[in-house]
Amino acid sequence: MSSATKPELIDSFGRTVRDLRISVTDRCNFRCTYCMPEEGMVWLPRTEVLTYEEIARVARICVERFGVDGIRLTGGEPTVRAHLTKLISALAVLTVPAAANSPLAGQPIDVAVTTNGATLALVAADLQRAGLRRINVSLDTLNREKFKQITKRDELASVLEGIDAAIAVGMAPVKVNAVVQRGVNDDEIIALATFGREKNIEVRFIEFMPLDAQAGWLNNAVVGQDEIVSTINEVFALEQIASRGAAPADRWRYLDGKGTVGVIPTVTKPFCGDCDRVRLTADGQFRTCLFATDEFDVRALLRNGASDDAIEALLRRAVGEKWAGHTIGQVSFVRPRRSMSQIGG
Repeated sequence: MSSATKPELIDSFGRTVRDLRISVTDRCNFRCTYCMPEEGMVWLPRTEVLTYEEIARVARICVERFGVDGIRLTGGEPTVRAHLTKLISALAVLTVPAAANSPLAGQPIDVAVTTNGATLALVAADLQRAGLRRINVSLDTLNREKFKQITKRDELASVLEGIDAAIAVGMAPVKVNAVVQRGVNDDEIIALATFGREKNIEVRFIEFMPLDAQAGWLNNAVVGQDEIVSTINEVFALEQIASRGAAPADRWRYLDGKGTVGVIPTVTKPFCGDCDRVRLTADGQFRTCLFATDEFDVRALLRNGASDDAIEALLRRAVGEKWAGHTIGQVSFVRPRRSMSQIGG
């Protein structure tokens, strides 16, 4: 690639891919009701899961050839996979091409992890030393009994300890992701917002999406962005921050200076038109949307001696077929055959 050529991966709607989400495992130590069933999950055979070397190769191709500047590791729960620091170290040394149209051009990529936080207190320092600078922790409730109902585990104290550990080792930003469900935890919006203000971390409320393993999603269980923001604003005055660009969350600042809060309005205000994300599942399937019904088999290429050029060609073809957006709430919506835990958050 000549110095005059800018590495880019652009779909047919003019959206440039910058963000790669990689699921490192389908396994999890929680059983969150909106993500997987309490019992009966059939895990991928370990031979079908990409090795760290295979993941790092796909990541390198995406960074070097497409100018991807952000990689987020997800699961299942990524920290249940052994030696995660090995992968983080391999990713942290990747550098965005100097010719890329990115604010990180010529600099290391942005590596992040999304975790349930249950074991974070034990590994936060190791992750930070490996090169991890920011982390998102899933936390839907501050009530111990409700936490057990949602996750089927009594681990609230461990998650809270993990958040404190991430802050203590200097990760920044540390964010909390909270999926809001009507009749489940919508009465805790203020409590969670207050938690974020007190910890000086951003809480991001996420609208309940139709990816639950039980296929029990109903539109009336969705607490929309407008309602969430209105609820917070009645207690803590808010001012919206300028356009998010390709980021998934709309954000507001507290007028008293106590930080920020975000909402990811996937259902009520889809942001598909600005989406810059693609996904790689734990078993090596490339997806251009969380709700995609088609996948592209990268693992087969990796394990059959394919060149980097062949892998690049497959990824370009996949992105070229990316749709305009999901159709949640419309009669044309087709539910993905995989649940959230099998796709990666």
